Amino acid sequence: MTTVIAFVLMFGLLVFVHEWGHLIFAKRAGMLAREFAIGFGPKIFAFTKNETLYTIRLLPIGGYVRVAGEDPELVELKAGHHVGLEFNDLGKVKRIIVNNKSKHPHARVIEVERADLDHRLMIEGYEIDEDERLAFEVDPKAMFVMDEKETQIAPYDRQFASKSVPQRAMQLFAGPLMNFVLAIVLFLILGFIQGVPSNQAVLGEIQEGSPAESSGLQKGDEVIAIDGESVSSWEEFTTIVRSHPSEEIVITVEREGQTEQIAVTPATLENQDMKIGQVGVAQTFEDSFFKKITFGFTQTYEWSTLILTNLGKLVTGQFSLDMLSGPVGIYDATDQVVKTGLTNFIMWTAILSINLGIVNLLPLPALDGGRLLFVGLEGVRGKPIDPQKEGIVHFIGFALLMLLMLLVTWNDIQRLFL
Repeated sequence: MTTVIAFVLMFGLLVFVHEWGHLIFAKRAGMLAREFAIGFGPKIFAFTKNETLYTIRLLPIGGYVRVAGEDPELVELKAGHHVGLEFNDLGKVKRIIVNNKSKHPHARVIEVERADLDHRLMIEGYEIDEDERLAFEVDPKAMFVMDEKETQIAPYDRQFASKSVPQRAMQLFAGPLMNFVLAIVLFLILGFIQGVPSNQAVLGEIQEGSPAESSGLQKGDEVIAIDGESVSSWEEFTTIVRSHPSEEIVITVEREGQTEQIAVTPATLENQDMKIGQVGVAQTFEDSFFKKITFGFTQTYEWSTLILTNLGKLVTGQFSLDMLSGPVGIYDATDQVVKTGLTNFIMWTAILSINLGIVNLLPLPALDGGRLLFVGLEGVRGKPIDPQKEGIVHFIGFALLMLLMLLVTWNDIQRLFL
């Protein structure tokens, strides 16, 4: 149950922060944000505030902010349509009743001759069985009413396409940006909770029942050599240990001014078809205020570099489906991390946030990076790409991403139960 709660909170935080970035910059640019959603599929919770519908949906596989103009508008008034009109105190149309007009006896029913709800905000037409042509001014925040559900109209100046290239690019980039900001904050919190990991080859906590404990290694020992090879950093120490699974090594340590040689056989840990050695010791931590302040930035940079390096294997062909994890795989990993304590869970959340930010910036259709690519091409060409063609590309890309998600999820399930 602890893992379920941790996973839900982590997933909710990562998606919320990402979509919140999109939402804030959409509103700052004057776009109409129709919906802010966490998850996909059927709604399980919803409320409306400041023009935006906030929803939590059933399937925990992402989220989205639906901005007016990014998708085809729900209702298009054409000549010959019969609609009911309700007016505000200024005489402007506040509600356009598309169907079920009998449920709105006070609405003024007209036959539409022409309507422009993008620029002029006017509806022109005739009352039933009347010849006089009428024109009605529409409130910029008027509502369509279809099947008794209201949807706010979106004048062109509230639509995504009406904004400048920099405004649209910033709205798309803001989601991944907020994931990096979240990672920086989480690493910063981590630094103040536990201190900053030292790169000195000094042993920290010794894991109970580990090869380090059984061999006699102690907290505070400074490793100066392994098998006669000089060691000057924690990175060198871990690199050598990992390369000797189930192989005895002789570690030379300095303890209370004395030098000792201790034989230890690292345990073997399976990691993505690789075997790595592990002796069961933790790093020491420094209590430096300056390093704590910079820890969020340095760790975010280092993990970003590592994730980008792994993504580079896609280009070089060193890629396997086993390298990817979907919700099932992430849940399983989260279960293992939660058992190791709060600090590791915070670090895991920060790493996933960085990963989410980087993946969304990849120039692939349906992702933020793919949409940024189209905005960038518009900036270079000086004119937008046909929205229908762009929409087709993103639709195909989304379908392929969903297919990949299914394959990865199936692969995760096989790893768990086979």
